[in-house]
Amino acid sequence: MRQTDAIAQAIRDGLEKLGIKSLSKVARGDESGWVALDYVSVIAHVFYKPMREFYSLESLWSDAKKVRVVSAKRK
Repeated sequence: MRQTDAIAQAIRDGLEKLGIKSLSKVARGDESGWVALDYVSVIAHVFYKPMREFYSLESLWSDAKKVRVVSAKRK
């Protein structure tokens, strides 16, 4: 699950540069195929493809109201 770990680490690194830290702690070498990064109002889920297909989170939220998020411009 190296790709899953690498993607999650890239998200953490990018947000830490902006001063935003995840509340979740992920063990290095986790082989679960699912990493959840908790940023209070946003939770990022990074899945290995078979895990994503199995849990199908998108179907759980298919009726949820969509909210447009405007990204902050970097200096």
